[in-house]
Amino acid sequence: MQINQQQIFFPHEEIRDIQKTLVMQILNVISNKENLIVHAPTGCGKTAAALSSSLTFAINNNKTVIFVTPMHSQHKIAIDTLKLIKKKYNIDFKASDLIGKKWMCLQKNSSEMASSEFADFCTSLVKNDACNFYSNFKDPVKKELCLNDLKEVKHVEEAIKISSHHNMCPFEIVLDNAKQSKVIIADYYHVLSPAIRETIFKRINKNLENCIIIFDEAHNLVKKCRELLSSSLSKFTIEKAVNESREFNLGLEQELEKLKNTINNLSFTLDLNENEKLISKNDFLFEENLILKLEVNSEIVLEKKQRSAMKSVANFLSLWKGPDLGFVRILERNFLKSGKTVYNIVYKCLDSSLIFNSLNPYSIVLMSGTLTPQNMYIDLLNLNKSKTVMAEYKNPFPKENRLCLIVPKTTTKFTKRSDDMYINIAEECSQIANLVPGNTIIFFPSYDLRDKVNEHFSKKCEKTTFLEYPSLTKSEKQEILEKFKLNKETGSVLLAASSGSYSEGIDLIGAVKCVIVVGLPLAKPDLETKELINYYDKKFSKGWDYGYIYPAIIKTIQNAGRCIRSENDKGAIVFLDERYNLQSYKKCFPVDYNFEISLDHLNKIKEFFK
Repeated sequence: MQINQQQIFFPHEEIRDIQKTLVMQILNVISNKENLIVHAPTGCGKTAAALSSSLTFAINNNKTVIFVTPMHSQHKIAIDTLKLIKKKYNIDFKASDLIGKKWMCLQKNSSEMASSEFADFCTSLVKNDACNFYSNFKDPVKKELCLNDLKEVKHVEEAIKISSHHNMCPFEIVLDNAKQSKVIIADYYHVLSPAIRETIFKRINKNLENCIIIFDEAHNLVKKCRELLSSSLSKFTIEKAVNESREFNLGLEQELEKLKNTINNLSFTLDLNENEKLISKNDFLFEENLILKLEVNSEIVLEKKQRSAMKSVANFLSLWKGPDLGFVRILERNFLKSGKTVYNIVYKCLDSSLIFNSLNPYSIVLMSGTLTPQNMYIDLLNLNKSKTVMAEYKNPFPKENRLCLIVPKTTTKFTKRSDDMYINIAEECSQIANLVPGNTIIFFPSYDLRDKVNEHFSKKCEKTTFLEYPSLTKSEKQEILEKFKLNKETGSVLLAASSGSYSEGIDLIGAVKCVIVVGLPLAKPDLETKELINYYDKKFSKGWDYGYIYPAIIKTIQNAGRCIRSENDKGAIVFLDERYNLQSYKKCFPVDYNFEISLDHLNKIKEFFK
C-alpha cells in the first residue's frame, strides 16, 4: 500500500526538513523490505521520524514495530512520542513498554541479583507456586481488570505501578498486553538474545519475520552482540558451588574441585609481570556429563535459595564448549581492593555478526547520532549490502550556534601521565568552566583519571561541582541530573566518564553551555583488544580502525552530543588533547565537525558567548 507524506502519523505540529526526508526514507526502505543505516545528529528528532513512519506502515500493512534501546532511560521519549500520536490522530492502537524482568519484579531485593541468578530465582518461585503476583496473573478475572487499566499507552514505570495496585506480575501483564500491541518498546537483549527472543516472541504471538525492528543508539550494537556470547568463570564462583554441593549433600564436590584445581594450575603459568594470557579450550577440560549434573542439582538448591552458583558454573561450561573461530579464551588475574587476588577464565566473543545474523525480521533500521563510518557497521554486522541503504544527515542546527575547538595543550596518553599533567588538565578545565555562562560537563577516559584531575580541579573551579560514580543507583543518577539542570543560569560543572551514565541517552535541552572531552577514551590495550584488532585485520584489513580508533572517537562524539540538542541551543565543545590534531583521529569525525585548532581558546570562548 502506497503512503504519502500527508498520511504519516507525525506527532508534532511542525516537522523539520531533516525529519521530512528521514520519514519518507524510512517508509521507502520498509516498503521494499530493506535495511537502513542512518546517521543523523543528536537532537534532530530521529525517534519521532522513525516511530511515525514505521507505525504508519505497520497499521496499514499488519506489521509490528519493535523499537529497542540499550538503556532504560531511552524508553520514555519513545512512549511519550506514541502518546502524542495517539492523542493527535485519535487512532486506536496498543503499545507496550518492556524492560528486564528483574527490574519489573515486585519481589523484594530482586533488582540486586545478577540477571542469571534472578532468572533461576523467578523460575523456582513460579515452579513452586510461591509468587502471589504470578498466581494473580493466572486468574483471568483479575488479569482482565489489570489489562483494562493498560488500555492507554503507558511507560513501564506506570505499568509497574498499575500492576502493583492489582498485585499482579508487571512483566507477565505487559507481555500479555503486547499480544495486541502494534508497537513494543524493549531492550536490546529482548531481540538479540536467541533464547530470550524465542521465549518472548512465542509468548506475545509475534513472528520476527512480520516485525520492523528499529535499533536506537545503534552504535552500541556491535558491543552488545559480542557481550551476549561472552562469559567468565572465577575460582570464587566454583568455591561457592562446592559449598552448595556440600550443604545440600549433592556429592559434586570432587568434580568441582577438579575445575578449581585446573584454574589453580593455569594460574601458576602466569609470569609475575603478566596478569593475563591466552589459553585454549583444551586447557580447561571437564567431563561431558558435568553440565547436566550441575543443572539438575541446581534445581534442588533453587527450591530453598534465591540463587545457585552451580547453575552459574553450568552456564559457563556450556558456552566454553563453543567454537574457537570468532572467540578468544583468556586467563585473567585481577586484584580486589581488599588485596585479594582473583583468577578468571574468560570466553569472549569477537564477532558480533554471530548474534546479529540470527535475526530475520521484515526490515531493520539502525539509527544513531554517531553511526559513522557506515561501511564499518555493514562489515561488523555482516549486513546484506544489496539490501541495505546508507544515509548520513548533516547537523541541521545553525553553525554559528556551535563552537568546536581542538586544544592541543595537554594529553592523557599513558606514557605522559604525571602529577604535572593532571594539574595542567585541571587548570585548562577550570579556566573554561569558570568562563562559560552556564553549565559545563567534563568527560574523562576513566573515573580514576577524573579523580586524579579533580584533586586539583576542585580547588580551582569557582562553581558547584557534581561527580558521577559507577556505583550510583538509578534514582541517585537522576537526582544529580536534576540538581545540575537547576543550575543552568548560575552554572555548575558535572565531571563524568566517557563511557558512563551521562555519556549518552540523556536529554539536556538548554541546560548545557559547554562540553569538554578530556583525552581519548581508547580501549585498554589488553589481550581482548589485541585479539579484536587481529581478528578485524584478518577479516576486513582494518583491525586498528575498527577495533581501536573508531570505538574511542564514537564515544567522544556521543559526549559532545550532550551540548547542542535543539536549534535554539548554543554551546562550545572542547576536545582537550594534542592527539585530536592528528589526521588519524580527525578523519574519524563526521564531515560537518568544523574544528578550530587553537591555543587562544579562552578568548574564542569568551567572544563566542558574547
